[in-house]
Amino acid sequence: MNKVTPFIFPLRRLRHFSVGISKTAGCFGLLYMLCFPMAAQTETQMERGIAVQTEPPLPENRHTTHATLFGIGGSSLYDTYLSPTTYRGVQINMLHETLRKTHWAGGRITTQSIVDGFVASTSNRMEKADEYAGKCNYSIGWHYNWLLWDRLRIMAGGEAHAGLGVIYNTRNSNNPVQAKAEIDVGASAIAIFPFHIRKVPFTARYQFSLPLLGGMFSPQYGQSYYEISHTGYDHNICFTYPGNAPSMRHFLTLDFPIAGFTFRAGYLCDIRQSSVNGLKSHIWNHSFMVGYVKHFSFIKRKDSQHRPFVM
Repeated sequence: MNKVTPFIFPLRRLRHFSVGISKTAGCFGLLYMLCFPMAAQTETQMERGIAVQTEPPLPENRHTTHATLFGIGGSSLYDTYLSPTTYRGVQINMLHETLRKTHWAGGRITTQSIVDGFVASTSNRMEKADEYAGKCNYSIGWHYNWLLWDRLRIMAGGEAHAGLGVIYNTRNSNNPVQAKAEIDVGASAIAIFPFHIRKVPFTARYQFSLPLLGGMFSPQYGQSYYEISHTGYDHNICFTYPGNAPSMRHFLTLDFPIAGFTFRAGYLCDIRQSSVNGLKSHIWNHSFMVGYVKHFSFIKRKDSQHRPFVM
């Protein structure tokens, strides 16, 4: 027993030493498993990032711009069917625009749709009578794009418009209401100019629309709606063109960022007037508008990138 005893402690020490080595190796192995996969993953992500940067950008027909604006301003109403006097007052309006590039003509055709409406409260010069008006409009247009000096975008084309509204006069008893219904096609042009001020991006835009051919509803001079409903049609659908219905729209806006969001402010001038069936009418609206802009991208599952687009 005395000869074997000296070798017991070395064996125990060797056993403890091997256990310590195994624990240390296990820690190093765990550290290796944690670190190297992360490094490999980081390297893979870097490779993917490089691949994303080298891929071509998404086609512009995948991007859509939506803008919603609210406005307030002045309104001038004149309709000889209701009164020979011009009524002036305040109007509030809302406008929603959708702008999207298509794949037509090599991606140079842009589709624009606008839904807008207003309500107005006006009075005559003596403030003894009031007129209230409301109208909703929808237009859709297609514009061809030119890019000048790598910055200025010029868009020109045609658009179709339809409008439906009503004017109510509080003073009339026999014919207090005049209905407004119109449809037309015309020309439209847009200029878009992006620029920077102290590294802050801005986008200025101006749009002009001019109706050319269309039709509108109008009663005859002195004809009541009761007579229209009982006697039937009496040339109440009138052909319109710039000679008897000179109308136009001017829209000037500026896009600017605040806290990561894009806002839009602008001025809208909408002029609608006509002289048909012995009756003269106009609706002139001038308003200051402000709202927000949203950019959306339609990406298929196989697409590995998402690039913003500003129209």
